[in-house]
Amino acid sequence: MANPKKKKRFKVEENESISDCLARMKAEGYTPVRRSEVPVFKEENGKRTVSHQQIEFEGRRIED
Repeated sequence: MANPKKKKRFKVEENESISDCLARMKAEGYTPVRRSEVPVFKEENGKRTVSHQQIEFEGRRIED
């Protein structure tokens, strides 16, 4: 059996709540250790503006 990664990044999908993402992490055997928000830009009339924030969690493998 292959060893799973010790760290993994999880993005909160567009139609997913934060609690849904955390539940998905737990189901895969990870616990959140860091949350980050990355701006997503879009271009309008030659200017770049922030469209929304992409939320990402860094998960660490749960040791049994």
